Amino acid sequence: MMRHEERPLTQLGKKAELPGSPHGAVLETFSNPHKDQDYVVRLTSPEFTTLCPITGQPDFATIVIDYVPGDVLVESKSFKLFLGSFRNHGSFHEDCTVYVHKRLKEAMNPKYLRVVGFWNPRGGIPIDVAVESGTLPSGCHPLSLGKTAYRAGRE
Repeated sequence: MMRHEERPLTQLGKKAELPGSPHGAVLETFSNPHKDQDYVVRLTSPEFTTLCPITGQPDFATIVIDYVPGDVLVESKSFKLFLGSFRNHGSFHEDCTVYVHKRLKEAMNPKYLRVVGFWNPRGGIPIDVAVESGTLPSGCHPLSLGKTAYRAGRE
């Protein structure tokens, strides 16, 4: 397992500009204070926005991330800025969802990681994309994606 060296948090508690693109965004991490206990962390972004790379029209999604941390956790402000950097970036639904997964995996090297994009309907068709990696430790269960408020009342 890759070891992460301790780096100072540069965005938390300070004014931080929205990155110009997802590729330029910095995902910061901090040490897991409970390395002796496996647990699931959920991050949810119900107002994720990106642009269609063909039409330039906005696309909206709820992004749900569940992970079991290893040595580090992702710092939430840097994560928020990373997601915000998609706002003026053109990318297909599948590409966005998989890219979020890849960047989180690279930044944290978690034991388990699942990223799900619940994309609002385009042309009457909602697109849901899920990508996961790693192995769930015994006794750990990702939180249910069943009926949730994330889907605006839909199941």
